[in-house]
Amino acid sequence: MSSPCCGTKKQKLNNTTSVLCHSILNNKENGNDTVASHEMCFFCFDVLYSHLHSLEPPKNPDFSNDPYPLFVTWKIGKDKRLRGCIGTFGAINLHNGLREYAVTSACNDTRFSPITTDELSKLHVSVSILRHFEDGADYRDWEVGVHGIRIEFHNEKGHKRTATYLPEVASEQGWDQVQTIDSLLRKGGFKGPVTPDIRRNIKLTRYRSEKVSVSYQDYVANMKTSNNC
Repeated sequence: MSSPCCGTKKQKLNNTTSVLCHSILNNKENGNDTVASHEMCFFCFDVLYSHLHSLEPPKNPDFSNDPYPLFVTWKIGKDKRLRGCIGTFGAINLHNGLREYAVTSACNDTRFSPITTDELSKLHVSVSILRHFEDGADYRDWEVGVHGIRIEFHNEKGHKRTATYLPEVASEQGWDQVQTIDSLLRKGGFKGPVTPDIRRNIKLTRYRSEKVSVSYQDYVANMKTSNNC
């Protein structure tokens, strides 16, 4: 299932601003070695460039094609404003997954208009590979700036809901654990008072993310280097 990542549409919550990722968890763990690489970002630029210019898609890359949950994030300009971010918590083969989400996050994030060719030179892309999922003992069993979290809870009508933030969100927003949990509850659709009992009844899963980023200028420099080899 595809999921919009943390966005720029912010909403006040307990004197904080909140942004949302929602998704369903289905992870295949594949060891402790590093998976994410800058080549994945270069490949995303290849895919988007080909898509925007109606060219043949690039050939399969050389990096691993093992299945992992992943997100692709596009930002633009010197201030790196979010331009699109979509991914999946279902484990997907990296080659097809990055092909799909490089374009989907750039063109189908409903919070933004599709990225255009005129914007290419101003873009930055990040690939997040999600790994090391663990059940938390309670809603505080995670570390700000280290873990992403996914929560499951029941709303006022008894319906099960989920919401997630990638690892960088809480620290970027300056939130502590309680503010982050309360934000996730609101963004997951919980409309009642957030009480200590509500927090205690949350089921929490923590995870980590390997994140790599490159700019369009990095991409062009890499192409020149590759062509000279």
